[in-house]
Amino acid sequence: MNFLRNRLVVLGLVLLATLLLYLMGLIATPPPPLPTINVSIRTGQLPGDPPLFFREALPIDGAGRQILLQVVLLHGQAFTSKTWEELGTMALLATNGYQALAMDLPDGALRFLDRIAEELELPMKKIEVWPDRVVSIMTWEGKNPSLKSILLNSHTDVVPVFQEHWKYDAFSAFKDAEGNIYARGTQDMKCVTIQYIQAIRRLKAEGHRLMRTVHLMFVPDEEVGGHKGMETFVKHPEFQKLNIGFALDEGLANPGEAFTVFYGERNPWWITVHCPGSPGHGSRFVENTAAEKMRQVINSFLNFREKEKTRLNTSECFTLGDVTTVNMTMVKGGVAYNVIPAEMDVSFDLRIPPTVNLQEFEAQIKQWCKEAGEDITYKFAQKHMNQDVTSTEESDPWWSAFSGACKAMNMRLEKEIFPAATDSRFIRAVGIPAIGFSPMNRTPILLHDHNEYLNEQIFLKGISVYERLIPALASVPAFPDEV
Repeated sequence: MNFLRNRLVVLGLVLLATLLLYLMGLIATPPPPLPTINVSIRTGQLPGDPPLFFREALPIDGAGRQILLQVVLLHGQAFTSKTWEELGTMALLATNGYQALAMDLPDGALRFLDRIAEELELPMKKIEVWPDRVVSIMTWEGKNPSLKSILLNSHTDVVPVFQEHWKYDAFSAFKDAEGNIYARGTQDMKCVTIQYIQAIRRLKAEGHRLMRTVHLMFVPDEEVGGHKGMETFVKHPEFQKLNIGFALDEGLANPGEAFTVFYGERNPWWITVHCPGSPGHGSRFVENTAAEKMRQVINSFLNFREKEKTRLNTSECFTLGDVTTVNMTMVKGGVAYNVIPAEMDVSFDLRIPPTVNLQEFEAQIKQWCKEAGEDITYKFAQKHMNQDVTSTEESDPWWSAFSGACKAMNMRLEKEIFPAATDSRFIRAVGIPAIGFSPMNRTPILLHDHNEYLNEQIFLKGISVYERLIPALASVPAFPDEV
């Protein structure tokens, strides 16, 4: 009850602060600018189970300025009180006469996993792979733990929501009359997380003891690139100890009757092209401007985009994962309407399938820049080069076990290259075969979309699917190098 009361107090403070700020904006005349004053930041803990850590910023003013209002800043695992301090938000509030209180709330996902591990009677490890980034692993040891293990991977983070575009509260898991459950993460990928857990729960309750060890892994940071999650963890000694032979990770819904299975991914390249040029007055025809160069760069990229789009739309052999997508995402440059800028930048998001020669593709980018003018350069914000794919040949033991179990359940599979990016790319990069699979057929693809939902019958059927898949994969006979 103390824990609950503390949380209610915090929420009450947030609501009160929001209301007061709104009313002040309506009825108060703007105060004169305050001079810069000193700021004091201290830390502490509030009692509870567990206790709450906080940082507090207070104005220090020799004239004894009265505190205008207390502002409470709340956040989750990926955004801590330290972040508020580093961004300067707390100092800014305190400088202007506010008491800023940033509180680190306990991670609900990790507390949930603790409870699940206890219920399943599975040991769980928590490995901090990055400050404030924890990978949690539950392990169901097999009868022969020396054999390569099976990894059931899922990520704990979700993308933001714009609540004004949702029919229902995006975090309430509202179920409508048709049995559609609306909530952020229902498709991406909390459904799979819970299906793993429930399938293991059923198997253990039925007395199964699998031959190979099964690990349930819950990782952070996937939605923002995975660098502080799986990308770092695959290089960690604790990952090596898991002795993984095969991995399952997330996939996508399929609006039809089939189930989509992903055996590879496109490489994401985020590139910024820098175009320097001759500056001058906006009233003149200045030659060799940055804008002229940038226009040619844009034309080269977008002309290529049209060719790839045509390939996709004119061939039944291609899915989105088989072509390269190009999208211009940012433009930067200029200081005033009447000043021709000396430099301009344009950025692109490229997704390149594993069938493309990446060295030749970058050479093409260099040629486009060269053709657009002198001194044009580019740099990558992200440049993944791994082109590993997982075998889907029937002779492959892992694929044979996976596809065989699906066939036994009368599931039709459609094999594709994943069009975006998941943690599977980091798993494949260290030589481990991985399949992206979310058992969601007859379902529109709504990940990251407003009103993301999954029907309860599709969700419940997915539990039964994993109840068959997990034993099939854990029963793959020992390989020659495992004997």
